Amino acid sequence: MTSTEPTVLRGQLLLPGGLTPGTLHVQGGHITAVTLDPAAPTDRLILPGFVDTHVHGGGGGDTMDGREGLIRLARLHARCGTTTLLPTTITNPWARVMDALRAVADLRRQGVPGGADLPGAHLEGPFISAQRLGAQPPFTLDPTPDRLDEILRLDVVRAVTLAPELPGATAAALRFARAGIRVGVGHTRADADTVSGLLAAVHASGGQAAATHLFNAMGGVEGRAPGPAGALMSDPLATLEIILDGVHVHDTAFRLACAAAPDRVMLITDAMRAAGLGDGQSELGGQPVTVRGPLATLPDGTLAGSVLTMDAALRHAVAAGIPLPQASRMASLTPARSVGLHDRGELRVGLRADLVTLDAALEVQDVWVGGQRVHHTHVPGATHTPGTRTP
Repeated sequence: MTSTEPTVLRGQLLLPGGLTPGTLHVQGGHITAVTLDPAAPTDRLILPGFVDTHVHGGGGGDTMDGREGLIRLARLHARCGTTTLLPTTITNPWARVMDALRAVADLRRQGVPGGADLPGAHLEGPFISAQRLGAQPPFTLDPTPDRLDEILRLDVVRAVTLAPELPGATAAALRFARAGIRVGVGHTRADADTVSGLLAAVHASGGQAAATHLFNAMGGVEGRAPGPAGALMSDPLATLEIILDGVHVHDTAFRLACAAAPDRVMLITDAMRAAGLGDGQSELGGQPVTVRGPLATLPDGTLAGSVLTMDAALRHAVAAGIPLPQASRMASLTPARSVGLHDRGELRVGLRADLVTLDAALEVQDVWVGGQRVHHTHVPGATHTPGTRTP
């Protein structure tokens, strides 16, 4: 859904050169003009909307629930500044995974009023290692040609996670890459050479490659055993998903990834259905989960996804020492480009009006999806004039 009413937003615009006082003009769901405005409010920051390429749930909904779960998670994350997200599956029996993908395909066409845009799905599982499940249920499968045929016929998957050591993984990666699907390496016990070989094959085919939640479910980096994380950070092209919630990845490891790949790090939530609901009991893939603060765990203590939202991830990146322009790129432009979305991710004339306004503390004030305001926090002193909206 887009708005045809002209809208004017004034504040500190996050442009390629940094924060700039200016005015943003929006009509027909797109940015129509960006102008300098020295008198623009200094305490209102206007950023591109966040793009989350890896999110299982939120607001009580989960990708595996189908339509109603997708609506719940799209609305919860929109309130937190996410204007685009890829609903992400979990390893389940094959029929359930396919049902979830069909639900994403149906809702993609219809849209979610008041929610984030859903341009496609992230297929995380079942093509992962049974020895690196993390919090995924034990329903792993090999990526056979017949299964790939079934997936590709739906034309809804924009990102996939593969363990490179599985039989047929390289052939599957090439098929996905040629179909325009980002190939993520994750939930794997492969060594660095095996990972590098798969990345090279994807790049040679013109495809996009990524790390599925870098450092998690793939082991660490050692001098003689750099592992998947070492191969992914040293690759010149792979983008790197990071769950920056203060639990999954230490700030030093995050800064290491930023130093190794300053333009390739992207923030994700990996959020589960309990995101936005506070402490208590929840579930992931049919498994009981306990949530306490930022920690979501299975009964054995295994991390069970996160309850993170993208606004919190942005704040954490800035607190870890990343300048806001770079943190914004990690939350918007880099993930958008990684899955072939070139119509969003920055404040530029002609692009979608997917926007988030923040206060000086980087708390979300307003969110716009396709030029339609889907969330508003009252700001004292805000005014409206005919034909404009100034949140």
